[in-house]
Amino acid sequence: MEQDCSVTEGEVWTEDAAIIYTGPEKEADLTWDREIDVKGNLLMPGFKDAHTHSAMTFLRSRADDMPLHEWLENQVFPLEARLTAEHVYHLSKLAIMEYLTSGITSNFDMYFYPEAIARASVDCGFRTVLVSPITSFSGSTVEEMEEDYHKFNQYHELIRYHLGFHAEYTCETPLLEAIARLSEKLGAPVFNHNSETRESVEQCIKRTGMTPTAFLNSIGMYGQGGGGYHCVHMTDEDLKIFKDKGLTAVTNPGSNVKLASGIAPVRKMMEMGIPIAIGTDGPASNNCLDMFREMFLTTGLAKLREKDASAVDAEEVLKMATVNGARAMGLHDCDILAEGKKADIIMIDLHQPNMQPLNNIQKNIVYSGSKQNVKMTMVNGKVLYYDGKFLCCDDVEALYAKANEIIKRISAQ
Repeated sequence: MEQDCSVTEGEVWTEDAAIIYTGPEKEADLTWDREIDVKGNLLMPGFKDAHTHSAMTFLRSRADDMPLHEWLENQVFPLEARLTAEHVYHLSKLAIMEYLTSGITSNFDMYFYPEAIARASVDCGFRTVLVSPITSFSGSTVEEMEEDYHKFNQYHELIRYHLGFHAEYTCETPLLEAIARLSEKLGAPVFNHNSETRESVEQCIKRTGMTPTAFLNSIGMYGQGGGGYHCVHMTDEDLKIFKDKGLTAVTNPGSNVKLASGIAPVRKMMEMGIPIAIGTDGPASNNCLDMFREMFLTTGLAKLREKDASAVDAEEVLKMATVNGARAMGLHDCDILAEGKKADIIMIDLHQPNMQPLNNIQKNIVYSGSKQNVKMTMVNGKVLYYDGKFLCCDDVEALYAKANEIIKRISAQ
């Protein structure tokens, strides 16, 4: 995924957490702990899931086929209120197992109990960037967010933290203004759900006279950059703000389809030079934490929206799912396979019928690829998933049983 570098034949060497060589085969006076014959398969940077709510695995296929706001207020919020930190720890681990099967090597997670999320990721050897889910009714404060910013950016090499809030419509103006001031104080970007539904945009216009993007910009929220999740119902003014402020739009097509939120203007964003990353959203609104499906929907829905089969080239989508996601999350050392970068590497099995013939490997990955093609997922130099086996969890079945126990207990309360 390096600029101007397509698929090449060669070797990748790693030492500890880093890549120390990429290039043609060569001899070296080194002793290897492990040598993997890739056998003509493909090595590439891991996918970056740039918007998640991992612990919502407990709501998978539990709250479906409902309008977004009814879904949130009648199903999600009441059940979430019963979660504990221990629940979030186990439920996050379940999501991590699924990320690994999809070649996802890091996620951008917005949820409660950040300590539990961080502990789950570290225990699994997985890379997570946390982002605050604060709302006006969550009980959290901006002071606590500042403490978390300092704590989790020094917590572990696999953990990072960004400022954020759930959405404009769940935060009162004084809270948003305080977050904007904190962003300025720390020189830190801010991320939030933005213009996910037409209703949320219309309500914001009624309250403030502006769209969510314009309103947040008016109170100085984006002085340090950041971005928005979903970004479906964006005006020309909104897109100009994103361009001028260097904000990243994180598209979540699977969730947007399932909740009938709409189709984001991906091609227009690309034409304007707005960085775009891809996220699955949570396993309650999407159910499936599958980057292959998200990549196909990103380009497929753009073609449908524009009524143009040439819209949003697959190779650009592959960049969104890897390079752009890493940079949006502040993981600039995880974006490509190159010397000095982190060894967050996946192996794509090309010896499968859906990958043959090899007319164009990049387009195969986006248009015909699936989880069945993920042969290996390595994070920070450690192989966590290989040939369908999890190497980071002692008892996967026990984890499944724990998740089922949690939802049963919560539902009975």
